[in-house]
Amino acid sequence: MSSPTSGEQFLADLDARGLIHDSTDRSALAARLSEGPIGVYVGFDPTADSLHSGNLLGQVMLRRFQLAGHRPVVLAGGATGMVGDPSGRSEERHLLDRETLNHNVACVKKQLEKILDFDTASANAARLVDNAEWTAPMGTLEFLRDVGKYFTVNQMVAKETVRVRMESEHGISYTEFSYMLLQANDFRHLCEHQNVEMQMGGSDQWGNITAGTDLIRRRLSRSGFGLTWPLLTRSDGAKMGKSVHGALWLDAEKTSPYEFRQYWMQSPDEDVERFLLQLTLRSVEDIHSVMLDHLQAPEKRVAQKVLAHDVTCLVHGAPAEKAAEEAAEILFGGDPNTASMQALQVVAREVPSTDVRQSALGDLVGVLVASGLAASNSEARRTLAQNGYKANGQVLHEAKSLLDVDLLPGGYILLRKGKTNFHLVRVTG
Repeated sequence: MSSPTSGEQFLADLDARGLIHDSTDRSALAARLSEGPIGVYVGFDPTADSLHSGNLLGQVMLRRFQLAGHRPVVLAGGATGMVGDPSGRSEERHLLDRETLNHNVACVKKQLEKILDFDTASANAARLVDNAEWTAPMGTLEFLRDVGKYFTVNQMVAKETVRVRMESEHGISYTEFSYMLLQANDFRHLCEHQNVEMQMGGSDQWGNITAGTDLIRRRLSRSGFGLTWPLLTRSDGAKMGKSVHGALWLDAEKTSPYEFRQYWMQSPDEDVERFLLQLTLRSVEDIHSVMLDHLQAPEKRVAQKVLAHDVTCLVHGAPAEKAAEEAAEILFGGDPNTASMQALQVVAREVPSTDVRQSALGDLVGVLVASGLAASNSEARRTLAQNGYKANGQVLHEAKSLLDVDLLPGGYILLRKGKTNFHLVRVTG
């Protein structure tokens, strides 16, 4: 942990990264950050048992504050998740039960521990809190008296997220209309009981955040601070974080580290500098140096490789990133004979595979047909005659037996047809 930097210096760094969309009084915020460590929180509703790439920027922002000496708090919306935030939605969210929400929070905690430091021995250890702890015991009359009376309907309707929903085809339910007050009360509670003075979120959260600062001022006669960042989007208009299989999850079982890494490897040149600035912990100067190297030979994708490496390490850890990188090298033309066992395990998850008994390896054509790399014996023989198959990087001929191929670690043989069709054979006894 480093000592807190100058507040204005810290905010200037966020500005240089394009990470400030709105903030409460800039000079007051800079002064407070300069005074010493501040408690800062970001919330998410645990609507799934994994965070996704849309949540990543918020967690990286908390990591930036933690590295600067401040105290990060992650709020899991165990209560608000049962209501649903109308921000950015055209229709009401599916409401989850308490058991499901508790399960989701427990799963997400494991992912957060890779990004934030939760070591209680640290003076600015991260904390995970659940707003159900203070919201569930609160009765309706108590909520109306202690929270509702501080807001006018006119004030709430004026918020952009509410207004947009009111004008939509589906309208807005009273349940979602109350979300702003619940979130404002979260900020008030954390400020009063845990000395959390600042809330951050995406730009669509500005109305909810300022509702919280208003409630803190009226109820506690204190100042609360707020900051939002621009929503993370791609320059081509595509929704950020959508992979070929749907959402880009941070859970390795939902989106493999290989697929996660490849997503960032495929970032367009128009986006890669912005993603480096916003999603990695490299200095602005270091990123500018990376971009200078990248521009010398864009076809080498230097910037994409740095981005993919850093973000995958952050989310999945260095060993998983290394295995994913090795697997990518194999599947994009590298020598499989240099692969580690970990890399081959990654490949086994990404390409079709078959268990083949060692005694069957002598029937090369049969193995090729069984693997699906040939539709028939005649097609297998024709492709073999055209030198269209490789096994562990060696060109196969019909007269060659797979028994002559040295097995890769784990007893694997990687078959390849053309440039992109792979099949992994695991040799059994």
